[in-house]
Amino acid sequence: MLIISEIFVSIQGESTYVGLPCLFIRLAGCNLSCTWCDTTYARTIEKGKEMDIDEVVEEVRRRTCWLVEITGGEPLLQEDTRPLAKRLADLEYKVLIETNGSVSLEGVDERIIKIIDIKCPSSGQHKSFLMENIEFITPDDEVKFVIADRKDYEFAKRFVKRHIEKRTDKILFAPVRPSLDPKELAGWILKDSLKVRLQVQIHSYIGLQ
Repeated sequence: MLIISEIFVSIQGESTYVGLPCLFIRLAGCNLSCTWCDTTYARTIEKGKEMDIDEVVEEVRRRTCWLVEITGGEPLLQEDTRPLAKRLADLEYKVLIETNGSVSLEGVDERIIKIIDIKCPSSGQHKSFLMENIEFITPDDEVKFVIADRKDYEFAKRFVKRHIEKRTDKILFAPVRPSLDPKELAGWILKDSLKVRLQVQIHSYIGLQ
């Protein structure tokens, strides 16, 4: 059984799949409490709806969308998330899981693209990442850092150098709005010649969820 916050179709606003129509399965419940969280309504399970895997798959199949993202909250807290992702991959959907990296990535089907949101100091949760999860990052996976200030930027830059750049080159630096002007973050990236992607949330610019 899964506890679902919402299922909806929108434009993918983040990751290397940005700009594409995407069906989002947002699971309820999170083990972290980030200061700049933009989905606080999904932190707890109280307002979630119980659905089994068959019901979720049926809801997905009613929509004509080939790209599916399982997000949260923190989706990997729920036991049925891995089998749901596998089931959708078996049905030939392209499946993304966005996770905060504080829960083990072991057992996630190899066809699933993991988008791992490693928390920076401004989040208040920067010690939450399980370092053993580094071993489960593949070249197809993506690693995201949400950056609010220069301290976050330096943290992310060091982390990438020490742990990520040999695992994947799909590295995203996303500015917190309105704390950090994307232009300022772009300037830092250019000055340091980092091999990372500046990631703004385009869905927020076009007024979609």
